[in-house]
Amino acid sequence: MVKELPKENRLMQYLRETRAELRKVVWPTREEAINLTVIVVSTIAIMSVFFGAIDYWLTTLFRFLLVR
Repeated sequence: MVKELPKENRLMQYLRETRAELRKVVWPTREEAINLTVIVVSTIAIMSVFFGAIDYWLTTLFRFLLVR
């Protein structure tokens, strides 16, 4: 049978385990973080232009078909 811990002990255990896990994290260097940010922003910009163009072309096509 598993013994139920009091609420205070469960909270303290959670905080201890969280702190232990955060110590294991390998944080990126400043240079890595900047490079990854540039990649993400560039990808978002390119995809925005791509989907904007598709939206424009489809809108134009449907207007042409509906007006006809």
